[in-house]
Amino acid sequence: MNKEQIAALRDKQRAYFQTGTTLPVAFRKEQLKKLYGAIVRYRPRIEQALTADLGKSPTEGYMCEIGMTLAEITYIIRHVGAFSRKKTVATPLAQFASHSYVQPVPYGNTLIMSPWNYPFMLTVEPLADAIAAGNTAIVKPAAYSPATSKVIAEMLGEIFPEEYVAVVTGSREENNALLDQRFDLVFFTGSQAVGREVLRRCAEHLTPAVLELGGKSPCIVDATADIPLAAKRIVFGKYLNCGQTCVAPDYILCERSVKDAFLREVKKQIGAQFGADPLTNPDYGKIINRKHFDRIMGLIDPEKVVHGGNADAESLRIAPTVMDGVTENDPVMREEIFGPVMPVLVFDDFGTVIERLKQAERPLAAYLFTSDKAHRDRYDKELAFGGGCVNDVIIHLATSGMGFGGVGASGMGAYHGKAGFDAFSHKKSVIDKKTWLDLPMRYQPYTSKLNQKLLELFLK
Repeated sequence: MNKEQIAALRDKQRAYFQTGTTLPVAFRKEQLKKLYGAIVRYRPRIEQALTADLGKSPTEGYMCEIGMTLAEITYIIRHVGAFSRKKTVATPLAQFASHSYVQPVPYGNTLIMSPWNYPFMLTVEPLADAIAAGNTAIVKPAAYSPATSKVIAEMLGEIFPEEYVAVVTGSREENNALLDQRFDLVFFTGSQAVGREVLRRCAEHLTPAVLELGGKSPCIVDATADIPLAAKRIVFGKYLNCGQTCVAPDYILCERSVKDAFLREVKKQIGAQFGADPLTNPDYGKIINRKHFDRIMGLIDPEKVVHGGNADAESLRIAPTVMDGVTENDPVMREEIFGPVMPVLVFDDFGTVIERLKQAERPLAAYLFTSDKAHRDRYDKELAFGGGCVNDVIIHLATSGMGFGGVGASGMGAYHGKAGFDAFSHKKSVIDKKTWLDLPMRYQPYTSKLNQKLLELFLK
């Protein structure tokens, strides 16, 4: 679409929202059920598209994208009625007699911009939240995952009229044209660099934004951890989707006394999970494009590789790679890796690690493997990060009962479950003042001593 067509589409959605059609909870549930049914019907095509774009196996495509999206929609359908109700809140004595409440209302016309690494889930889950909250939505999937974007466009076009939900495909030109428009909310998932530009463009219209970004998410393994289990779970989370996961453990901080044992177990688990030659494993996946392949290869220091390091440029595959002896000055520690490279750094004192992380940029995730309650307490209370796990990785984002989002440079706002409904809703505060009593203290003239005493009684 060109700029004029995008503007016309936004205007069409604005007019549709003003009709009030999207407001009834029954309508929202009906649309969510349509979306669920369409995903089930389109499942084979979605799986094929994920394989074409990222080399994901059908099992991984279902587990990490389709199935998680279906579970989220199921949760929202079950709870959207309760989420939508007005909530009574306490009324101060000074406002007697009245009823105070908070009423969630949709923002209105929303824009959802999604990334390429989980192109289905990170497009459709926010859309489900937008629908549940009663909004219209223009969806802009990533240009780097064209097969999935095409299936999403066809699926949503089949079940929704474009004045309600529409898909705009394309690249930078379409992104700019969309951000030129004034929306009521923009939901963006992607890199920090693009997130800054999105926020700047939103500021021109005073448009609120939810930003799901990224960062260097640390994973701490202390001497009390169950090392074999830690290695098994870390290898799964680190190399899932070839490391192209925003909450993947970016680097490992391992206590020196267990580092050698940890590395042995990591190597063992890479073999167990991906085979002797991961580059020939049809279920391993690939890097999204040559640009990112070359960037990731540039972060690998061959002298520090203790496992993997080999690659196939033609198939865009990089073997699960482990680097030892890494320091803060290495290139691999200067940017988010977003690839199948695991740098391992060592520490001798847990307190020093905590103090170092407190000074760093706040990551999207942080992980701790430990049996030490004091270490867990410090992780919980002193570190700021979007979300995380103790003795596991990445699974926190699959819980509809908790919000998922970043903090600081890793993002703002959250979604999933009620947090997703809230992200796409404005909570309107209302006082319903009764007419059978009208307290006189607020009215002039302010000469009554009795009224003054009543004010002091109520407002203290």
